Amino acid sequence: MLDAIRFLSISFTAISMSAGFAHLFALPNKMSLSRVDYFTVQQIYSGWALLGIAGIGALVSTVALSILTRHRPRRALTATANWTESPANWEALRRQWEYSHAAGAVLYATAFTALVLSVLGRGD
Repeated sequence: MLDAIRFLSISFTAISMSAGFAHLFALPNKMSLSRVDYFTVQQIYSGWALLGIAGIGALVSTVALSILTRHRPRRALTATANWTESPANWEALRRQWEYSHAAGAVLYATAFTALVLSVLGRGD
């Protein structure tokens, strides 16, 4: 069962990530399109809302995986033992830890800003 959840978690996350990268790589080309061309091109994404299923699947399966493996020994990415141990490569781990938190903060701020702008722009 654990292997199945691992597989689902990796698969759902990869599917969700691939859609994000498709948009990222298309961005430079789409930004130069006229209004009419942009709305024409956007029609190719009809049905992409179903990718939300993969996003939810990624979240649920990853949470399940975390719960099922919470008592197992940690691997490389969690080698700090919640910063109660000082491993030999602590500087590399510190760098990874701090930069990942900084990137996460930027992503949280971006998501929050998008949410606020979508609410303010509704005109209700």
